This record gives sequence, C-alpha cells and structure tokens, in this order.
Amino acid sequence: MGVSVPKVNLEIPHALPPAEVKDRLQRLAESAEAQYGTQVKDLSQGWDENVLNFGFKTFGMRFEGSIGVEENRVLVSCDLPFSAMMFKGKIESQLKEQLERRLRA
Repeated sequence: MGVSVPKVNLEIPHALPPAEVKDRLQRLAESAEAQYGTQVKDLSQGWDENVLNFGFKTFGMRFEGSIGVEENRVLVSCDLPFSAMMFKGKIESQLKEQLERRLRA
C-alpha cells in the first residue's frame, strides 16, 4: 500500500471564454516567474488540450500539478511535498487569490 501524496484541490469559478482563460493562465505563469525570480527554478508548463500542466521548484521543494479549464470554472490540482504540508492553507489561499484576481471578467 502506497503513501498518499498531499494535494491542493481548488475550484475557481469564472465567466470568461475558455480561450481567454487559457491566455490569462499563460500570462500568470510568466508573471510569477518574473515576480519571484530566483525563488522559482526549473519552471515547466505545457498545454494538453484545456489542461495546463506545470511544475517548479522553490526553496528546495518540487511542486507539480495541473489547471483544467472548463466552461465556467478552473480546477486546480497540485501535489504538495510532505515538507510543505504545514504551509498547505497558505498555499491554497494564495493560489486561490491569484487565480480569482486573474480570472475576473
């Protein structure tokens, strides 16, 4: 029996066309890299249809996840390193705040 990986799962509503959501998510990743500079390393991202798969390393921890774009919502799923568990609430609230701000019509 394997050990389950801690996860962040969020659902963020939006009222934008899916193409606009994808464009805004692409820009969010680019601005995060510029904003956090040396704190974020090995950033990778790629689209598979309407799912943005991403990964990055910060403070020696690797984060990987996806953001699925649906008609009226985005679904975020991200694996958390065990060493980041004590920050889960803060990570969720920061991520939710950033996405809600970025996806306002």
